[in-house]
Parts: sequence; C-alpha cells; structure tokens
Amino acid sequence: MDVLKKAFAVFDKDGDGIITGKELGNVMRSMGENPTENEVHEIVNELDMNGNGQIDFAEFVGVMSKKMNDMDNAEDIREAFRVFDKGGNGYIENSELKHVLTFLDIHKSEVDELIKDADTDGDGRIEYEEFVQMMNLGNENKGSATANLINAVL
Repeated sequence: MDVLKKAFAVFDKDGDGIITGKELGNVMRSMGENPTENEVHEIVNELDMNGNGQIDFAEFVGVMSKKMNDMDNAEDIREAFRVFDKGGNGYIENSELKHVLTFLDIHKSEVDELIKDADTDGDGRIEYEEFVQMMNLGNENKGSATANLINAVL
C-alpha cells in the first residue's frame, strides 16, 4: 500500500486527493505498466463514480491492485511453464505433460482433451503462448483439468 500511496502522491501535485486520467496514465507507466490512452480513458470511466473525470485515492487503489494482481498471475504462469519446460527450450512435449497430468489423477479423457485443445498448431508440443492460453482458460473454468494443473503446480 505504501508504494501506491507514494505513486499517487507523486502525481497529486496540489495534494487535493485526486488525479486526472492523464495523471493516472503517468502513474501506471511509472509502475511498469504501458496502458494506451484508450485503456486509461476506459479505466477512468469505469472508476469515476461521480463523472468528474478525476479519480480519488480509493478508486486508484482499486485499479492498481487489480493490475498488480494480473502481473502476479502472469509471473505464476511463467513459473509453471518453467516447471514443465524441462529442457529450457521454450516448449513442453505433449508426452511429458500427459504423464504429469495423469500422475495428478486427472482423468485420461480430460488429459487428452486438454492437450488437444492446448496444442493449437498440432506440432506435438506446447509452446509458451499455447500454455498461456491453456492456463487462462483453466482460470475461467474452475474445476477443469487445467485448473487442477494450475493448483498442483502453483
């Protein structure tokens, strides 16, 4: 929370407890985010409860907490990929993933379906981009084979 307070204070030039959409974009960039102007405008519209084009600290914390959580999830997915990418070559052999998923007591039909869905180019292995798509799908479908994989690895 200290980081957010400091970031907010940097752009709250007059100390009035509010920042504009332009200032929000600058704050997000200072924290490593790269939002487009449209994204910033959408965020302001979503959070600006009174329609004055400004965001107070409570509204700011809401958006930045979500963004920071999304970054954590992305790092978790990268770490999970590294666990399965035994050779460090940027892909996971389908046979290796099948073995791990079966070991995790995921039903064979679920394993086969998951691998078929994940290996979108049909080359017999899952590249990082395919893995990200697979993991994001699992996050949306709690209780799925992918969700079980996420929970087991992370």
